[in-house]
Amino acid sequence: MRSAARTASRATVAVLGAAALTLGLASSASAATVNRTISDGGSYTLSVTAPSTAPASGANVNVTGSGFNQAQGIYVGLCAVPAGVDVNNQSTWNSKPTPCLGGQDETGSTGASHWINNEWHWMSPNNASPYTSGAGGTGGFNVNIHVKAKINASVTCGQSGVTCAIVTRADHFDSNDRKYDVYVPVTFS
Repeated sequence: MRSAARTASRATVAVLGAAALTLGLASSASAATVNRTISDGGSYTLSVTAPSTAPASGANVNVTGSGFNQAQGIYVGLCAVPAGVDVNNQSTWNSKPTPCLGGQDETGSTGASHWINNEWHWMSPNNASPYTSGAGGTGGFNVNIHVKAKINASVTCGQSGVTCAIVTRADHFDSNDRKYDVYVPVTFS
């Protein structure tokens, strides 16, 4: 009997410890929401919520969005903020966010980006999905991507003046369209 009580006690301590650890991890990663209103055959208020901090070694993070034109495919990923772009001033968002972690990952091999579109998502089932239906015919998404500070061999977030953000941007069918760029700045610890 004493052994069963000890086992139950240890199990309770383990569950409570795991819950405390999970709560600690959830509260240490804060999230930020950025909104942008655009005109593209209609008026769309884009909203993107993503973590504002992440571990430098890498982590899977959840990114949500709403208000998107379902006729425009987008990528969601971590990118370096281009020179001349101020993430706090949308009038400067006129340069393509690049380089991005994993590049333009159309195959889903890195998990570093996600392609949201309603027509071609079936071509890349590892990292693509259709928009979810939103208010007024707009589209949304809820995806997980992998982020880490080192984007490539020569670009690391937080080093040599490189700032980074979790971004949305028009997909490869319209990669020069800057209207769908939304920046949620992220720092790495």
